[in-house]
Amino acid sequence: MLISACLLGQRVRYDARDAAVHDDVLARWEREGRIVAICPEVAGGLPVPRPPCEIQGGGGIDVLEGRAFVRDPAGNDATAAFRAGAERALELAQRHGIRVAVLKERSPSCGHAEIYDGTFGGRRIAGEGVTAALLRRNGILVFGESELAEADRALGS
Repeated sequence: MLISACLLGQRVRYDARDAAVHDDVLARWEREGRIVAICPEVAGGLPVPRPPCEIQGGGGIDVLEGRAFVRDPAGNDATAAFRAGAERALELAQRHGIRVAVLKERSPSCGHAEIYDGTFGGRRIAGEGVTAALLRRNGILVFGESELAEADRALGS
């Protein structure tokens, strides 16, 4: 089970905070030793804290295929770091035989159903982040933190 590190209480988000989830399913996975944690943005070389980023020009697949970019509010391009982090997450998943991931919802890396629209105005759109797109493209089921029961069923627990 690949899980966003911020969901486990690691302070790796852009604002140096976590997004810890306290849930019985997650606690059981931890007891069972099923969790492999990663923050794709940190794995891709970005610091903590860092400016927030959003995908501009599409979604995660578009970033992977060079049609969209990941930028911060000042226009600085962080696309290479997001792509590198996604690759590291995929390598980790493949090395551990992972077939299910629970990732941070709405993140430009990890969002799996919606992301922010790239204008830094707080508006959400349907789409997925760079890591979520790469994992899904490689056959890994991706869920958000609000879908722990669904992820647990996908594991066959």
